Amino acid sequence: MILSTLCYIEKDNKYLMLHRTKKENDISKDKWLGVGGKFEDGESPEECIKRETKEETGLNLNKIKLRCIVTYVSKDWETEYVYVFTSNDFDGNLIDCNEGDLQWIDKDKVLTLNTWEGDKIFIEKIQKDDSFFTIKFKYDGYKLLNYELFEY
Repeated sequence: MILSTLCYIEKDNKYLMLHRTKKENDISKDKWLGVGGKFEDGESPEECIKRETKEETGLNLNKIKLRCIVTYVSKDWETEYVYVFTSNDFDGNLIDCNEGDLQWIDKDKVLTLNTWEGDKIFIEKIQKDDSFFTIKFKYDGYKLLNYELFEY
């Protein structure tokens, strides 16, 4: 089981997206994602996303909002639970990321990027709706088989 975080940082109707191109043996190679990463021992989701964002982008998140929890299940990979945040309150200057290239992408173009199929589903929901939800995706390799959405 993997615990990780993801954040969609917002500015000027854009999200800061990471094009995963630099990391060796990356299951998300060539895909576009928000920023984030795996928990370190003893970290809360909030501590994890703030640390990962600082490491990957150089930005400090001042305020964050937990938007959803995503469960990824696949026979090919370990189950992963991802706490997904958004933030539009941050400071600092962007740095080069050792995992890929950071780019501000218009929110209405994010769904056209090469992302995981399931990511398009929860990103679209986050853009349209402010309520908290959980969603579980079942994959066979890179192919999305089905998903279950739970709204609160």
